[in-house]
Amino acid sequence: MAGGSAAAVENLLPLALSRPHDAIAAARTVLAGAPPVVAASIAHQAWGIGLRQLGEVPTAVRQLRTALRLAEQSGRSEREADVLATLGATLGRAGRSREGLARLDRAVDLSRGALTGRVLLRRADVLLVLGRHREALDDLRSAITRLRRSGDQVWEARSRNYRGFIQLALGGTKRADADFAVAEKLYAAVGQEFEYAEARGNRGLVAYARGDLPAALRYLDDAGRRFAAVGVNWPDLAIDRCGVLLAAGLSAEALAELDQAIGAEGGTATKRGELLFAAATAALAAGDPAAARERAERARRLFSAQRREWWSVRSSMVVLEARYQAGERGEPLLRRVTAVARRLDAVRASEATAAHLLAGRLALAAGRTVAADRQLELAGRHSKDAPPIARSAAWLGKALRAEARSDVRSMLSACGRGLDALDEHRLTMGATELRALATGHGAELAELALRDALRRDDPRRLLVWAERWRATALGVPPVRPSDDGQLAAELAALRDVVRRLDAAPDPLLDKERRRLEKTVRDRTLRAQGGARDGALLPFDVDGLVEALGETVLVELVEVGGVLHAVVVRDGRISRHEVGTLAAAALEGERSRFHLRRLAHGRPLERGGRPSFEVLGRRLADAVLGSARALLGDRPVMVVPPGRLQALPWGLVLNGTVSVVPSAAVWLRAREVRAPAERRVVLVLGPGLSAARGEVLRLAAQYPDATVLADGDATADNVLRALDGAWIAHIAAHGTFRADSPLFSSLRLDDGPLTVYDFERLRRAPYRMVLSSCDSGLAKPVGADELLGLSSSLIPLGAAGILASVVPVNDPATAPLMLAVHENLRAGQPLAEAFAGARQTVGDDPVAEAAGRSFVALGT
Repeated sequence: MAGGSAAAVENLLPLALSRPHDAIAAARTVLAGAPPVVAASIAHQAWGIGLRQLGEVPTAVRQLRTALRLAEQSGRSEREADVLATLGATLGRAGRSREGLARLDRAVDLSRGALTGRVLLRRADVLLVLGRHREALDDLRSAITRLRRSGDQVWEARSRNYRGFIQLALGGTKRADADFAVAEKLYAAVGQEFEYAEARGNRGLVAYARGDLPAALRYLDDAGRRFAAVGVNWPDLAIDRCGVLLAAGLSAEALAELDQAIGAEGGTATKRGELLFAAATAALAAGDPAAARERAERARRLFSAQRREWWSVRSSMVVLEARYQAGERGEPLLRRVTAVARRLDAVRASEATAAHLLAGRLALAAGRTVAADRQLELAGRHSKDAPPIARSAAWLGKALRAEARSDVRSMLSACGRGLDALDEHRLTMGATELRALATGHGAELAELALRDALRRDDPRRLLVWAERWRATALGVPPVRPSDDGQLAAELAALRDVVRRLDAAPDPLLDKERRRLEKTVRDRTLRAQGGARDGALLPFDVDGLVEALGETVLVELVEVGGVLHAVVVRDGRISRHEVGTLAAAALEGERSRFHLRRLAHGRPLERGGRPSFEVLGRRLADAVLGSARALLGDRPVMVVPPGRLQALPWGLVLNGTVSVVPSAAVWLRAREVRAPAERRVVLVLGPGLSAARGEVLRLAAQYPDATVLADGDATADNVLRALDGAWIAHIAAHGTFRADSPLFSSLRLDDGPLTVYDFERLRRAPYRMVLSSCDSGLAKPVGADELLGLSSSLIPLGAAGILASVVPVNDPATAPLMLAVHENLRAGQPLAEAFAGARQTVGDDPVAEAAGRSFVALGT
């Protein structure tokens, strides 16, 4: 046959969906040989499909019109029906749904048998774009029956893939996953690489709908690699990843991915609208209502022109949420939100709960109690198999409704149930970062309960609810990724790149650093959690009181921007209003600034002596207020909110003070048993001449210690030695990464030892001294979580950590460190050993500033 064999020409159509670039090249070759009209029609059709897959829709439509003209000339109705179906589906995807459906209806009339199944699938695709899910489902059921009977595996797989997507949109996750799994097997059997990748991505959507974010990321990442292998930029992948990243609290990453995808998208009007909608939701989550509104308006206009009601009403909701986030209130907005909520209910969109919740808030603000009650009642609806985040949102609606009715008991019950659902969500994730970010979903539930405790002036209840949602990500260790060996190799490569960058800046090396950091982070985010095995035990106030003994607990709780100190002393619990959190945080920053100057011998004023007393008094007034009078000379345990974690508490209190992320963390740390083997590890990083004497003198105190220095302080050696040690002391340059706190690091001989490296320990050292700059800093994320070097060691079994919250003065630090270890060898707990060591530094202001630069974390 001129222009190619009949088999080769027929193979063009499946090739176009599997490897579009190859199909286009092959179609050109066929057409160059002046083939008969049927073969030419097939070649132009394959060319058009390939162009469509690559996002070049206007050109694809031209090719398909040519294919249709040739099909009509051939006189073969089945050829005409097939091209009509492809053209109709492409027009529908281009936003010309009316013309597309007309072509598809004509194709159905012309087709018979298995061909009718193929046409019905493509009509279902356009109906799906329009949000007409039930009609699409009817077409697909008929299509699957016809195609299975005819043994057409490729088209049966496509039909199941589409049906799975619709089942998912209607909430049937089990049925959807079953369809996707069958489609995967069929695609694999016939070598449809592109469509296999699409089915993998859709299984990621099922995992996302079930609330299993790590599994969703694994599926989507695998789909991305497979799309890249066939040279396709698939916009749906960016949209799907956006949803998962937003659920994980990674709004900035989601927005960046969508912006990149919008820039790369060609002329597909339907996909452009969907990308804009996803970008609007990401901007809203990232706290940029102006950008969210602008993108959602553009998306809504596109969807309206395309007659896509399901998408249009969802875009309208994002516009209204952006207006609310920007500060708009009042009756007009309430009416609009209520109307949109009804439309969302009608099209069964998942955003309906959020719409009713927003309408309820607006009605409460306007004093419309009856309307608020109805809207919050609707917001509180949920099914038993709804994912945890959806259930928590519904429980929030119930809690707000109960609060409006002054039904305190029901409100607190709803808060607890909502937080329980988020516990379930959090524990599916193995990565510390995702667990910490996940707590942000429960912030409002926790605050409702805290406000109630304040109204009752019940400090015990305030303490219990503060502990319910504080530092929960530190309750269980992170889970190692299943490909931990690959992670170790990537971390080693990252160390090498950073070490070479430190020696000589290089733009190419810096690009490689960013690539490796993304690879490491993405790999850890995919780690699966331990389900309910890692659930935390209820907080026991009586157990805490008994365990405190002579120690005084000060838990700082922020409610509505106001800081309250809950003090537990001798079994009595009291509350003291301190002031605003913003003022306390500002005074903390000032104190850290002054302490940095003092630690390096710079007086506060020209010719003046440093005044630690003045700094300490100002800071104490800002963060403790009247509660300070209850502390006396007792040992103190401070539980600050995340924004105050990095305070130099040595300025505030002169005695024994330990700082912990939560009282529950302190109780767990007390139960950690010291290892039977009293193994000591001393590490000296490069570039610290002053610290060399410190480590050598410590080595003399611990004759049997493992000493790693002068080329031996490599990541592998250090991690091997640290695992399960009794005491570890690391003197090394420290770097805190506020932009990505899990890449905060200590510099070793072969490069940075990051938090990701520490998380590979089976057990952290029982006591750990980090004689390093900024090693005690952590970034507040989520509701009240911390990400940083020192915080990463807590869930791994470290009972006590000594770390700095400002850059340290290395020469002035050495005597302090020696005194700390002398006290530890005498059997003192870390906080007490540190407090005693501070008393030995004398009147030297630089040495005193160095002592006040550290904090004791844990017990």
